[in-house]
Amino acid sequence: MADSTGNLIAAPLSDDAEAIESLYLKLKATPAKNQVQAIQTLATADEAGLAALMRFLVDYQLSAVSTSENASAPMAENTLSLAIVGTAYQALYRADSPATTAFLQTQFPQGVVPLHSDAGVDYAPLQKLLAEQKFQSADQLTLQKMCEAVGTAAVQRKWLYFTEVDQFPATDLYTLNALWLAHSEGKFGFSVQRELWLSVGKNWDQLWSKIGWRTGNAWTRYPQEFTWDLTAPKGHLPLSNQLRGVRVIASLLAHPAWSKR
Repeated sequence: MADSTGNLIAAPLSDDAEAIESLYLKLKATPAKNQVQAIQTLATADEAGLAALMRFLVDYQLSAVSTSENASAPMAENTLSLAIVGTAYQALYRADSPATTAFLQTQFPQGVVPLHSDAGVDYAPLQKLLAEQKFQSADQLTLQKMCEAVGTAAVQRKWLYFTEVDQFPATDLYTLNALWLAHSEGKFGFSVQRELWLSVGKNWDQLWSKIGWRTGNAWTRYPQEFTWDLTAPKGHLPLSNQLRGVRVIASLLAHPAWSKR
């Protein structure tokens, strides 16, 4: 059901076709900016709520979510789309019921983000870690996968030169970014960090404080002082090899790929 403002609120519902249809239509009618919250509310309802989310996820994923579509759309729009569909996916993933498990295995065996790579990198293990909200492990694997996309030398040294970032495949950057956006309610990702960086006039000192990488003059200590869940500040993750200074993340946030989005 909905409150006086049209937002969905939790209520006891029978698991029947009428309830599912009603919830689905209300979710579709909810303004996009409120849909993440609406999805979270539906996830706390009974089986009818989960069934409505399944229908919504198929419809929304087919019409709006791809790392390669809407290339000319503002990044904020892509971020919102990924946050919405990712939140729906996460809700069904966490439900872990026979119905939701069968649905995800059948309809989205590789997750909701197409795992495109021009470098032949397999991003499925990263998708799994992010779906499980294991953000510290996912952060470590993100760097590993970025090294794989660059080449053998980077894999062996286990970190990137900023000059290698300049040559990083745009398709792979979109995929990595989309994975983080989709599984963090739009809170984490390189594009989020870039938007914050631009919002502070490309001032690094202000950015570090804003995303929680530094407090005053003290750098956040890895790993114990970083926040590995969704209570972290916006843009807190991924770490972008930040322990090696500003040049890597500077190259990432200035990558030519962003000018195409």
